[in-house]
Amino acid sequence: MTRVLVTGGAGTVGRFVVDDLLERGYEVTVSGRSEPDKESFRAPVRFIELPLDPKSPFEDALAGCDMLVHAAFSHVAGRYRGGEGDDVAGFWRSNFLATLLLFQAAAQSGVERAVFLSSRAAYGSQTPGAPLVETTPCHPDTHYGAVKRACERHLKELDRDSGLAVTSLRVTGVYGSPPGGAEHKWLSLFADYRAGRPIAPRCGTEVHGRDVAGAIRLMLEADRSKVAGEIFNVSDLLVDRHDLLELVAERTRCSIPPPAPADHASYNVMDTAKLRGLGWQPGGKELLESEVARLVARTD
Repeated sequence: MTRVLVTGGAGTVGRFVVDDLLERGYEVTVSGRSEPDKESFRAPVRFIELPLDPKSPFEDALAGCDMLVHAAFSHVAGRYRGGEGDDVAGFWRSNFLATLLLFQAAAQSGVERAVFLSSRAAYGSQTPGAPLVETTPCHPDTHYGAVKRACERHLKELDRDSGLAVTSLRVTGVYGSPPGGAEHKWLSLFADYRAGRPIAPRCGTEVHGRDVAGAIRLMLEADRSKVAGEIFNVSDLLVDRHDLLELVAERTRCSIPPPAPADHASYNVMDTAKLRGLGWQPGGKELLESEVARLVARTD
């Protein structure tokens, strides 16, 4: 049985990852700052307390593991952009230095493959309307994006210089309620809409957590030569609040008009041809519609 350490496995994205791996027969160890509820996952998992800190005993946590998925990230609660708060140095120490030490420990411990969850934020400022492909020059404009991009570059060097196959996934916004019953990201948006509160037009790329988990598992199972040292975009749909709230209106029979459509022409859509070329197929509009129906039903 393949043994996988998932850092940040109790987080929103991490829960999708852990649940997917358990369903497919992996033996999963979850690490984080505090032990998750037993109801968080479909089956029991081993938990290791492992703060994202350069002084953490990464070698001990990785002992006996075949693979690593690094989904942990230290930030001010509820914020990624601006997640450094008043401690920029601490933000970089936790999310850059500790990440490098974690992956170095993985290489030294004989781990075969590792996946780093990067972010769309690594691209930063781009020409309005230009598509984002993995070769697009990055201009991160936040500490969050800069940390992710710095990790990508150093981990690519580690992949080249060690026996560890490292893949970075640039993940866009993740929607869906994770296993264990945690609240979903659109809860307040749906509530504001149904209460008639003003909502500004906005659009953004989204992907369901289930499809993120599928992309991660693909990195663990695909031909090593096709994923080692590579970066892949993980995105599915350009979702407009107008269209999203129209779905809510249909399900709730709410007569309040949704906000006006946002400007799609200037938005930088992530190209996922590289990942799809490996066989990845996200749920698309059908999954979005079914998930919105499920989320609305939960709150009615």
